[in-house]
Order: sequence, then C-alpha cells, then structure tokens
Amino acid sequence: MPKSPSLLRKLFHLAWPVLIAQLAVMANGVIDTVMAGRLSAVDLAAVGIGASIYITIFVSVMGVLLALTPTVAQLYGAGQYAEIGEEVRQSIWLALLLSVVMMFLLLHPEPLLALSQLQPEVESRVRAYLDALAWSVVPALMFRIFYGFTSGIAKTRPIMMFNLVGLVLKVPLNLWFMYGGLGVEAMGGPGCAVATAIINWFTCLMAWAWCARAEECRDYRLFTGWNGPRWKDIASLLRLGLPIGATFFVDVTAFTFMALFIARLGAATSAAHQIASNLAALAFMLPLSLGNAASVLAGQALGAGDARQARHAGVATIAIGLTCGLLAGLVLWFGAGFFASLYTGDAEVRQLATLLIGYVAVYHVFDALQAVVMSVLRGYKKTTAPMLIYAVALWGVGLGGGYMLGLTDWIAAPAGAPGFWLAAILSLMLGGGLVSIYFNRISKIAGAHDLR
Repeated sequence: MPKSPSLLRKLFHLAWPVLIAQLAVMANGVIDTVMAGRLSAVDLAAVGIGASIYITIFVSVMGVLLALTPTVAQLYGAGQYAEIGEEVRQSIWLALLLSVVMMFLLLHPEPLLALSQLQPEVESRVRAYLDALAWSVVPALMFRIFYGFTSGIAKTRPIMMFNLVGLVLKVPLNLWFMYGGLGVEAMGGPGCAVATAIINWFTCLMAWAWCARAEECRDYRLFTGWNGPRWKDIASLLRLGLPIGATFFVDVTAFTFMALFIARLGAATSAAHQIASNLAALAFMLPLSLGNAASVLAGQALGAGDARQARHAGVATIAIGLTCGLLAGLVLWFGAGFFASLYTGDAEVRQLATLLIGYVAVYHVFDALQAVVMSVLRGYKKTTAPMLIYAVALWGVGLGGGYMLGLTDWIAAPAGAPGFWLAAILSLMLGGGLVSIYFNRISKIAGAHDLR
C-alpha cells in the first residue's frame, strides 16, 4: 500500500487541473449572463431560461457518458490498454446516439416552454438560443468522451488546457455574434449560444487532434480497428451510465424546483437565494474535483486487483474532502456578510442572503461528503443504489421537506427560503450518510475477496 504522501500527490496531480477546468466552464456561464444583461432584460431572461433548459438536458446526458471514466480506469489498472481504445470507440457511438435525442429536445422545447408561459419576445429568443446550442451538442459530448478517457488514464491537464482555451475565446466571440460586425448581423442574447457552439467544435477538434499525436495515447490505439456499434458493450456502458445521468437529473431538477418555489416569495427572496445557490455551486467545485480523482484512483486499483488500495484511496479522499468542506464551510459562515455584499448593494437582499449563506456553510459540509463518496462508488462501478438513495433524499426530504417547511404550516409557521435550505441540509445528511455506509460495506466486501 503506498504511503499517504504518495496518495496525496496523486490526488493533487489529478484534481487541480479538473478544478481549473470546472471553474473555466462556470466562468463561461458568468460571461454569458453579464454580457446578456448589458443588452436588455429580454436578452438576460432569454439566456437565463435557455441555459436552464440546456443544462437540465445536458448534464443528464453527460452523466450517462461518465460511465467511461471508471471503465477506462479499471482497464488501465489491469493493463488492458487495447480494450481501452475499443471502449472509447463504443462510447463515441453511444454519444452520437444520445446527441440525436438531445438535439431533438433542444430543437423542440415546446413542453418546457409551455410551463414557463413566456412573453412572445422572450420565447422567440429562447428558441433561437436553443437552436444554436443544438449544433454544439455533438462536439460537447465528444469532448466528454475525451474527458472520460484522459481522466481514466490519469492525464487531466489536457482537459484544463482546452477548457482554458475555450474561455479565452468566449468574450471576443460573444462580442462578435451578440453585437455583430465583419459581415455578421447582431444576434443579441442568442449570439452567445453561437459562440458556445463554435468554441465547442474548436476545443473538441483540438482535443482529439492531441489524442492522435500525443505519445501518451499511442498504446490505446484509439483510431484503429473502427467497427460498428457493439450493442453488448454499449448496453454495459448504459447500465453503468444511466443511473449516473439520473443522479445528475435529480440534482438539477431539485435545485430548479427549489428556485421556482422560492420565487413565489418575491424578487428579493429569489435574488438572495440565487446568491446562496451561486456560492454553493462555486464551493462544490473542489469536492467535485477530488471526487473525480478518487474515482480514477479507486478504479485503477480495482483493475489491478488491489481492492484494499482502492478502499484506502476512497477513505483517504473522503477524509480530505470532508476536511476541505469543513474549512470552506467556516469561511462561508464567518464571511457570509462579506460575500453577500459582493453580489448586491440592496440592503434587503443582502440581509437575507447573509442568512442563507450561513445555511450554505452547513450544507456544503454534507455536499462535499456526498460528492466524494458518490464519485468513489463510481470507481467501483456502483451507481444504481447511490442513485436511488440520492433521489429519495433530494426529491423526498430536500424538495418535499423544503416545500413543507418553507411554504406551508403543516409542521410550523412557513419559514420561507431558510426552510428550503434547512431541508436541503437534512437531505444531504441523509444521502451522504447512507452512501457512506454503502461504500464502507461494498469496499470491505471487495477487500475480503482480495484475501481469499
């Protein structure tokens, strides 16, 4: 068993590029929001609504493709390099099939738009925004295959590099398509979606060109032995990936409906909740990156037949993630007023946001725990039971409990937005605790098999 410092170095080596890459992705969304807001309220609303629809669909589909990471990691640990290339090729076929479904949903968003009851001007721009993003689906999913492959072989720096290239291109391309020029008519808010599509194609092509030329990729023969879809392999990826996609869908929809319910409480409350949610998402990037690293290390150890080392990697990363979560929680708790003041000068919004950030501080501790444990379990290729736990916790306790505490007097006087955040904390306490117990059980069983 490697010494802890060696494990820490491996975790850091894998996690920090993913953290930077995730922050770059978040920055793209911030840029779109800021630039659309400078155009008009209609453009800002269209970009916000369009992005919400896109993200809900994309993260669910993307989650299915995350099955590639533990698959590659275990094959890498077992030294079966040629099989890695075949799994990547079959994942590409799967991504193409999923892209057809996703493009159809983006090009025909009528059921989702009907729920929003938008003004005609806003709806037309949302449609234009989604039409443009539909053409970004194929490269976006192809890049997720690249992400899964390079993560699985413990080469995460290229992911960071290409995401940063995309970030550098974002502002100039937004300016070009949103405001027009050089023969291009001004598109307003939907122009940022056109920019995203171009960036996705560019970074996708760069990523796969790197794979074709990089010395690190030659043993995997990614571009040789092409054949048609092997449905047995695709079915195996779906068995592992569909629960991951469902988990992501549960997460996104729980937060979306939480925001919709809180919107009933007025603009100031909704704004304060948005500030709290944004900080929660930002803080989540670190445990997400640690979890990705732990998934790879656990998967590689299992592929090498060393279940005890896989458990060691999982336990150590959970401890590190929980420690980081506690530290981040303390920063949020004691800096709540400061962080709220960075977002708004409105006294009412700032006061409520300060209160909600205190809840976020506690929420983040359990969010960090569940994020790392869920990721480690993916390294073990255990995704169905965690998904069911997550659905009950987030939809049942989090969303259902939030509705009861925040908007009804069934338990006590309506608590408003704090009631929703309290229920969210309880949901992650339950979910994080149960998946931790599940990890402890399955990792011990795997370790016992090693001793036989």
